[in-house]
Amino acid sequence: MGTGYTPIVIRNKKATFLFELMETFTAGIVLTGTEIKSIRMGKASLVEAYCYFVNGDLWIKGMHVAEYWWANRFNHDPNRERKLLLNKKELIKLKKKSQEKGLTIIPLKLFINEKGYCKVDIALAKGKKVFDKREDLKSKDSKREMDRAMKQ
Repeated sequence: MGTGYTPIVIRNKKATFLFELMETFTAGIVLTGTEIKSIRMGKASLVEAYCYFVNGDLWIKGMHVAEYWWANRFNHDPNRERKLLLNKKELIKLKKKSQEKGLTIIPLKLFINEKGYCKVDIALAKGKKVFDKREDLKSKDSKREMDRAMKQ
């Protein structure tokens, strides 16, 4: 029999299409009780989210965590800014790199690890141009057609 652990993974599917990923990190996230319960139910979205620095701390903005249905007046704000937890060295490295022109920090996926802690995979990313997006779509289509041909 299993341990009853079912992995919760919420992905930012637009991230790889809109951005070219340079380097990834895994960060902890500061949550309230109702937020973690809502995430465990899979009620979160990273589509509009991005990360930024304030006083040397990394924060995530635009991450939507739906209100917990069973909570009453003690519920959380769905769109509040949440603090990310990284090592000092990682924070310094990210801050230096993110100040370069055209680079930003975006969340890739939100998940709960084996210990039950909520983590966020973030990436240092550079925005893609329109022709890069077209090239990606063409390569995906050709790869799909080759896979179909190989099956038959």
